[in-house]
Amino acid sequence: LAGAVVAAAAGSFRTARTPSRRDQKRVAEAVRLIELNAERPLSLAELAGATATSPYHFLRIFRHVAGMTPYQFLLRTRLHRAAVRLRNSDATISTIAFDTGFNDLSSFNRRFRREMGEAPGAYRARRVG
Repeated sequence: LAGAVVAAAAGSFRTARTPSRRDQKRVAEAVRLIELNAERPLSLAELAGATATSPYHFLRIFRHVAGMTPYQFLLRTRLHRAAVRLRNSDATISTIAFDTGFNDLSSFNRRFRREMGEAPGAYRARRVG
């Protein structure tokens, strides 16, 4: 209680509302849409339209519910799919990058290293069996 009073007095009091069930459902719908279409470009407007919200409201609720932006979720989904393919197939790294929705190999390599902690080639080299 004392912390809330101090925060209110400092002018930084902000209530962290729990997202409504409706907003949680909208985010779940968007997550499904992203997972089903991760290999193709998805715009914020398309995702917002699919959940019957404005782009601004959609971005705000998605970030609040998922803890990241829709674009960050899309990138993470693509990278994790690429990681699975690197471990389970002999396709070239560039083929995997393009098939999972990346248009630029250097961007894929950089983002993969940032997310997985190592380059795609090193990640693949560690595959089991």
